[in-house]
Amino acid sequence: MKALKEWATVITALENGDQTVLLRKGGILETASGFKVEGKKFALFPTYEHQDNSSLKSQFYRYLADVREQKPRDGFNRITSYAEVLAEHDVSSMQKMEELSDFHIWSDSYMVERMNWMPQKPMTAIFLKAYKITPIEIPILPEYHGCKSWIELNVNAEAGTAVLNEAELQQKLSEFRSIVN
Repeated sequence: MKALKEWATVITALENGDQTVLLRKGGILETASGFKVEGKKFALFPTYEHQDNSSLKSQFYRYLADVREQKPRDGFNRITSYAEVLAEHDVSSMQKMEELSDFHIWSDSYMVERMNWMPQKPMTAIFLKAYKITPIEIPILPEYHGCKSWIELNVNAEAGTAVLNEAELQQKLSEFRSIVN
């Protein structure tokens, strides 16, 4: 199954229903191509680099503290969720980015920083339906390393429980579409 590498803090927010949209431009190894969604369903692969409180809205600092305390043992990672893409849209306006603020946990200053990195490329806004699964511990293989968004995992994470009920999800999806379209 494909897996998207994402901050462990963001995955925690997705699993708690506090985030439904990812905003991506791609990893350093993807600067030429930019970010591309490589699958409509994928595992969420937690990463622990580059995240700090200054990148988060203050009400979500606790998520960063939690993931630091519950980090998997050395050489392993823990897959606890997967996601399904319900909508995606390129966003190049800072105004639209500000309107999407309720859909994610990142700070305004971090969003400005991300928009200013490779400013010729738009941000890809991806609306996700997140599913919690029974945790799967996997060894970290050499091919998982590096600043790339997508990796291939030898796991099947298809059976899970949706984080948000269908009514909540559809309401948020409708709001998302009204902003990006």
